Amino acid sequence: MRLEGKIALVTGGGSGIGRAIAQRFADEGARVVVNDIHKDTAERAATEIGAGRARAIVADVADSTAVRAMFEEVDRAFGGLDVLVNNAGIGEVEPSGREAFATKVEARVGEMMMGGKVETHWDITQALTDEVWGRMLAVHLDGTFHCTREALRLMSRVNRGAIVNISSVAGLMGLEVAPHYAAAKAGILGFTRSVAREVASRGIRVNAICPGFIDTPILDPMPPIIRLLGERQTPMGRLGEPREIAGVALFLASDDASFVTGQWLSPNGGLLTV
Repeated sequence: MRLEGKIALVTGGGSGIGRAIAQRFADEGARVVVNDIHKDTAERAATEIGAGRARAIVADVADSTAVRAMFEEVDRAFGGLDVLVNNAGIGEVEPSGREAFATKVEARVGEMMMGGKVETHWDITQALTDEVWGRMLAVHLDGTFHCTREALRLMSRVNRGAIVNISSVAGLMGLEVAPHYAAAKAGILGFTRSVAREVASRGIRVNAICPGFIDTPILDPMPPIIRLLGERQTPMGRLGEPREIAGVALFLASDDASFVTGQWLSPNGGLLTV
């Protein structure tokens, strides 16, 4: 019961990694606020975790007004906040471009397997619209900022707390098929380091997790070959499971990590070793 008596908020907690973290935190004694942009998803997750252990709050983390209202509700209900997990994110391929993307992936893989020159070019960045770029950064990077700002206002009242930001190996090594996603995740790492140094004097710790390929709904809109490539590129030969990321989040949120701040941990099955 490493989080006994703690109040934790998990953004994007309705499914995938966020859902696993919310469940693990509740199992370890925390009362958990499950945030999601979809009301039914948030409420279903809170119900499954259990009455008295979880509460659902709907908010788009990219909307600072909605985020402020969410934290005000948390403060009214619980009188403060001990742990924040900034997990909310998106990664979908635009529906109109999925077929073309899948065709391009298959063509490139075929060219690489033949050992010849790769002549099928990604051309992702030059095709990105302002809207797609902006939405990706708004959810991941702006959302992390909005929630962290509000959490710090609560945590600073008692000079303690833990913030865990979900980044990605994409933020460490780049991702050729999603430069906007990689940029957002890299930005989260810089933000994590900066805020960790800023609030250390208040006894508030800020760290990040950089998962590798994880088996979550974020992969559902992707061509099936992306999942296969993820398995093949990972030395352990499989995708990670959300519960394996939840275990890392629990460590960073708990007193077991009392001397850890400004760091990132990367459960990635050997995909990236640094």
